[in-house]
Amino acid sequence: MNQQAHETYLRMQVNTAAPWELTTLLYNGCIKFMKQALEGIHNKDFEMKNINIKKATNIINELQYTLDKKYEVSNSLSSIYDYLLQKLFVANMKLDAASLAECIELMTDLKDAWVQSMKQLPASAKVRS
Repeated sequence: MNQQAHETYLRMQVNTAAPWELTTLLYNGCIKFMKQALEGIHNKDFEMKNINIKKATNIINELQYTLDKKYEVSNSLSSIYDYLLQKLFVANMKLDAASLAECIELMTDLKDAWVQSMKQLPASAKVRS
C-alpha cells in the first residue's frame, strides 16, 4: 500500500472510531513507536530512536491527559504512565534497550487489559464512552 493510501486509511480509521477504540489505537501506536525506537537502538540509528521515543512519549502524555480522575483506576493508570515516561527518558538518554523492552511489555499488557475490559461492556456503554 502506498504511503498516501495508508495515511488516508489511518485517518478514516480514527475519524470513524468509537471513543474506546481511539484508546486502543493510541496504545497500538505507542507500542509500534517503542518497537521502532528499540530497533533504532539495536541498529545504532539514534535519530530513529529519539524520534520514536518522542512519539511514544506524546501518546502517553495524551493518554494521561484524558484520564477521568474521579475514578480510582485513573490514579493507578496515571502512576503507570509516569513510570513509563521515566523509563522512556532513561532509554533515550542511556540507550537502554532493557528499559525500552520493559515499556513495550507494560504497554502491551495495558492494551490487552483495555481490549479485554471493552469486550465485556455492553454495546450501549461502548458508544457512550
